[in-house]
Amino acid sequence: MTAENENNLLQMSSIAQNQLGKVEIAPEVIEVIAGIAASEVDGIAQMRGNFASGVAERLGKKNHGKGIKVELGDEGIVLDVYCTVKFGAAIPEVAQKLQDNIRQTLLNMTALEADEVNIHVVGIQFESAKTEDEEKE
Repeated sequence: MTAENENNLLQMSSIAQNQLGKVEIAPEVIEVIAGIAASEVDGIAQMRGNFASGVAERLGKKNHGKGIKVELGDEGIVLDVYCTVKFGAAIPEVAQKLQDNIRQTLLNMTALEADEVNIHVVGIQFESAKTEDEEKE
């Protein structure tokens, strides 16, 4: 591998080159892949979004990239995942499963290695009051 090719790979970690040309994967695609992988993990109640994503979901549009922030830099791909965990779940175990599932899914779908998958637990979701009232009756 020449120094120029090695430099290009370091600069653009989300681009794969082959004989036919290059394949570029947008950061938004990585967000969606990570969001779907996160929704598959038991113990995750929901992903944190912003006001706009909340309004869009109420109107029927599902935002799979919600709560995921992707940074492509010289050090590689860094993902920050902001989630709410269900009450009673072991947070370290859920976070480890979440990291493993996101890394494996990203590797399987894009052949890209995530250098960091940082999990930020921003809340705990308790069971709803309706469920408790129904159980009493």
